[in-house]
Amino acid sequence: MSAAKNVAVDADAATVKGAQAAGTDENKLWHTVGRSLRARVIRRLLDTPWRVAQYRDRFVATEMGTLCETVEPYTMVGYGRLRGLYKAVNQVITNGVPGDIVECGTARGGSAALMGLLLKKLDTTGRRLWVFDTFEGLPAPTNDDPDYEVARHLTGGCRGSIEEVTDLFKRLGFYDLTVPIKGLFEDTLRKSGVGPIAVLHLDGDWYRSVKVCLDELWDKVSPGGVVQIDDYGHWAGARKAVNEFIAERSLNLKLHYLDYSGRQMVKPS
Repeated sequence: MSAAKNVAVDADAATVKGAQAAGTDENKLWHTVGRSLRARVIRRLLDTPWRVAQYRDRFVATEMGTLCETVEPYTMVGYGRLRGLYKAVNQVITNGVPGDIVECGTARGGSAALMGLLLKKLDTTGRRLWVFDTFEGLPAPTNDDPDYEVARHLTGGCRGSIEEVTDLFKRLGFYDLTVPIKGLFEDTLRKSGVGPIAVLHLDGDWYRSVKVCLDELWDKVSPGGVVQIDDYGHWAGARKAVNEFIAERSLNLKLHYLDYSGRQMVKPS
């Protein structure tokens, strides 16, 4: 058994012992722990494709590996999700899906930079890269976020100024393709004139941020377009917003697993 797995099992055992002391039913506790262990195993298996690709890209010169090396200092988006964006941009350009690339929540601009570099290399139709952000850090979550008590401590975090982000785009040579828009999503999306959209990357963390993006932008996504949600597996508010939206629209969609947090869906034709 690996050291990491030993730590996980020891932690689970400690959880059970603590619950026993508090009078919690042991059978129920071990059932929960068993589900947790199974979830970790399943996640490891699901993560295999991108982990293999990541190791390959570290030791073999690939386009994806070069792009990741370029943008990694400017993003908190993990390799599995960056790979999802890489494949999405390639897919819509190869398939001729009309529309621009849109990112809602960019922080320091790294994931947008990956998509911008691909646009610069591959696109011949004049697509643009729209970047929406407060450029002042995360807004406060609301009571609609199930994990509000944790989330509220991150208000103002993940900040990248508009000057910092646009300077990155200029240094990488694709600033002329970009449309940076500053402000809260609920104040900027509707009046921006954005659309149609081929790739929509949502990295808004909180319920309200993700929900307003889906409400305002889903209808602008072209059939065959790709929507990627960065925080589905990490923040309960983001997951709640996505699930509610799909239910409200009665959409028959498959959420494709990217990594523990990221999910991707393709708009039906």
